[in-house]
Amino acid sequence: MYHVSVAIPDEVLYDAHLSKKKSEEYVRQAAAVFYYTKLGISLGYCADIANMSKAEFIRLLSASGVSIFNYEDENELNEDVENA
Repeated sequence: MYHVSVAIPDEVLYDAHLSKKKSEEYVRQAAAVFYYTKLGISLGYCADIANMSKAEFIRLLSASGVSIFNYEDENELNEDVENA
């Protein structure tokens, strides 16, 4: 697994009233949402990046205004339902 380090000034944490742990959590979640929405990485991998279960990550996506359902048209949705 690859690890990334992000330097956040202590003043930012102080101004935002964030602990280092909470700040790390936000960065992980933001990265996971980015990978999911912009790069098309799977929901499962992004949940791992965010250190969440799939259900928790789906709730995070919903809170961020991101739908996990991306169908071009009704036929594509119906096809997925038939294959489920």
